[in-house]
Amino acid sequence: MSKWLDDAIFYEIYPQSFQDSNGDGIGDLQGIISRLDYIKELGCNALWLNPCFVSPFGDAGYDVADYCTIAPRYGTNEDAKQLFEEAHKRGMHILLDLVPGHTSVEHPWFLESMKPERNAYTDRYVWTDSIWEAPEDMASIRGISDRDGSCAVNFFSSQPALNYGYYRITKPWQMSPEDEGPRATLEAMKDVMRFWLTMGCDGFRVDMAGSLVKQDEDGKGTIALWQKVRAFLDEEFPEAAMVSEWGEPDKSLQGGFHMDFLLHFGPSHYNDLFRCEHPYFCKEGKGDISQFVAKYIENYEKSERKGLICIPSGNHDMDRLALRLDPEDMKVAFAFLFSMPGAPFLYYGDEIGMRHLENLTSVEGGYNRTGARTPMQWDDGVNAGFSTAAKEKLYICQDGRADRPTVSAQMADETSLYHEIRRLIAIRQSHPALKNKGEIEFLYAKENSYPFAYLRKGEGETILVVLNPSGRQEHFSCGFGLEGKERIYALGGTLHEENGSLVVPPCSAFFVKL
Repeated sequence: MSKWLDDAIFYEIYPQSFQDSNGDGIGDLQGIISRLDYIKELGCNALWLNPCFVSPFGDAGYDVADYCTIAPRYGTNEDAKQLFEEAHKRGMHILLDLVPGHTSVEHPWFLESMKPERNAYTDRYVWTDSIWEAPEDMASIRGISDRDGSCAVNFFSSQPALNYGYYRITKPWQMSPEDEGPRATLEAMKDVMRFWLTMGCDGFRVDMAGSLVKQDEDGKGTIALWQKVRAFLDEEFPEAAMVSEWGEPDKSLQGGFHMDFLLHFGPSHYNDLFRCEHPYFCKEGKGDISQFVAKYIENYEKSERKGLICIPSGNHDMDRLALRLDPEDMKVAFAFLFSMPGAPFLYYGDEIGMRHLENLTSVEGGYNRTGARTPMQWDDGVNAGFSTAAKEKLYICQDGRADRPTVSAQMADETSLYHEIRRLIAIRQSHPALKNKGEIEFLYAKENSYPFAYLRKGEGETILVVLNPSGRQEHFSCGFGLEGKERIYALGGTLHEENGSLVVPPCSAFFVKL
C-alpha cells in the first residue's frame, strides 16, 4: 500500500460548488488551487475531486463524454496539471473520480457502438441481440439508433453500461470477461488511468466499483477484474492509490483496492450513526451503535488488514450531517470519525456544519441530493465568498439565512466546529495508535445504550476512546483505572472514576493514553 496513505486525511471537493475563480457562478480548478492552503491548514493532506471531465452534466459529471479532457467550465488540462503540482508542493495528494461503469450517451465510444455496422466499439457496451429484449434486472436504452438491440444502463437512462462481461452467462448475447469486447473495455480504462497518473494525479476514487461484471452475485468476476488493474498499477504506477465505492471491504480489498467506504447504502449500518430517525450521535440519546459495530467487526476481520475501511462524514450523495445533528452533536461525531481506523474523508463544508437545504429544484440530476451540493460558505461577502457572479447565476442557490455558518466566522471563534476538527486532526496525526492503520478493540457498544468506548493501538501506544453523544450522564466499567494516565483530548467536561466505573458527562468525548 502506498506509504502516504498511512496518515492521509481526505477532503472531498464537489468542484462545481467549492470556489469560482472567474465569476461565472460555477466552481473551477483555479478556485481549488486558491484554497489549497486553507485545506492544508485545516489538517487535510489529500483531496478527492468529484468528476471534472467533459460531460453533458445530466448527472453532475458522472455521465462522462471524454475521460481525458477537463470540462471547459472547470478549466483546462493544464489547470489540472497545475493543481497536481501545487498540491504536491504542499505535501498533498489528489484522487480523481473514475467512472468506469458507464459513460454519457454523448461519448464517442457510444456513438460508434450504436452503429449497425460492426466496428471497434460494437461490443464496448452491454447490448442485447434484439430491440425487443431488455437485459434482465437492468434498465435499458432502446430505439435510439438503427442498431438492433437494447443497451443496458447503470443508473440514469443517459448512462449506458460499459461491457466488462458476465460472470454467469444465461443469454447468447452475453459475453465472458475474457471475450475480446470486455477485454478491450478494460484496456481502454487502463489507458484513461495511465493518462491522468502520468499527468500527476495520485490515484482514483472509483464510482460503483463493485458493479462492473454483470450477474456476479459473489463478486468473483469483478474481484478478478480489479486484480488485473492492480497488477497493471503495481507495474507502472506503484504509488497510485485506489479507493472503491463498493461497501464490501472483504471483496474490494481482495480486488486490490487500498480503501473501501462504509456508505449509506449496503449492509454496513452506517446510517445508524448520523442519518436515520434516531442517529446515535445525537443528544436525544435514542440511537443504537451495536449493529454498526457488529458489522464493522465482521468487515474488519474479513478484510484481513489488507487495506483501510473508511467512514466519511458525508459525500455528494448523502444528506448533510447538519440535517439531523446540531454543531455540538457534530463535535462528538467528529471525535468518532477522527479516532477510527482507516482514512478519514471530510466532505467540503462539513467542517463548518453547512446545512442541508431541503426542497431545492434538482440541478444536474441531483434531485434530493442537490441540498448537499450547495456553494461553499467562506465569508459574509458577495455569495458568501464563493463567486462574484450575480446571485441568479450560481450553480446552486446558497443558504441565504443570516446565521449561516461561514469559514471566516468559525475561524474567529475558538469554540467552533472548525477549530474542534483542526484540534482532532492534529491529535490524530500526533499519535500512531490513532492513525489509519492502528488496530481497534471495542470495549463497550451495547444495544440501545451509551456510552461508546474502544481502544486504538499502534506502535506500542494504546489510547482509550470514550464517546457519549447523549444528553445525559452515563457510566461503564472498563476494567482499568485512569489515575496518572494522560488525557490527550477532552470535550464536554471531565471523565472520572466512581465506584469502579467511569462516569461520562453528557455530550462528551475523551481520548486517554494508557
